[in-house]
Amino acid sequence: MPSDVQPIASRITIRAVAPDRPWMWLTAGWQDLMANPQIGFFYGAALTAGGWLLALLLLWLHSAWVILPASAGFFMVAPLLAAGLYEASRLREAGQPVTIDACLRGFTRNGGQLAFMGVVLLLLHLFWVRVAALIFMLMFGINFAPALEDVPMAMLRSPMLLPFLVVGTAAGAVLAAVAFAISAVSIPMLVDKPQMGAFEAVAISLRAVMANPAAMVFWAGLIVVFTAMAMVPFFLGLALVIPLVGHATWHAYRDLVA
Repeated sequence: MPSDVQPIASRITIRAVAPDRPWMWLTAGWQDLMANPQIGFFYGAALTAGGWLLALLLLWLHSAWVILPASAGFFMVAPLLAAGLYEASRLREAGQPVTIDACLRGFTRNGGQLAFMGVVLLLLHLFWVRVAALIFMLMFGINFAPALEDVPMAMLRSPMLLPFLVVGTAAGAVLAAVAFAISAVSIPMLVDKPQMGAFEAVAISLRAVMANPAAMVFWAGLIVVFTAMAMVPFFLGLALVIPLVGHATWHAYRDLVA
């Protein structure tokens, strides 16, 4: 078979990187952010506003308990939401103009396959919310229904709070690890290579994670810590963290996949 029509996956090599390599990705991501701050902060502000709207909606629906698992589930769908940031980094790397319109077209460069990945990540997110609801009911009982303003104190007084946090965190970590492994480099790759299929991209992402366990665990840990800290002040920190991590993820992909 001629080399130009071979499956892309057969022509891809996974590089091995040092465990501390994520610091280099963050440095390169910061340079992308500073080169086009209007792009990054546009995305960051949009996601911050989305976090506020989601929290207000859940409060209005008297489902305040969902805010925590929904926020945790953000880690699962965030890689897809950052497709425009990957496109911004790709354009800058290619020496092309970086505009908001051009970055938004990143979602359409490989629209069908990106949509498929979006469905997979969304299903993981919804599954996590249902698992969290099940854990909540098993720990606190179906009759646990204090007034909305009394929920935090009622949970603090319950002896089941610690088991709930331990089991919920463990379950969330497993699903987040799955989401990270399948999307670590697959989504920026789909943006970069319109002819790439989602299944191929996921397989390559899994190979990259397995070939660099120390670096990828460290990278995942940095993402969790930065994003969790960004969510504490009413999601305000997302305006900075999301574009930084999004740009850095592009450089992770370019560093790991040859």
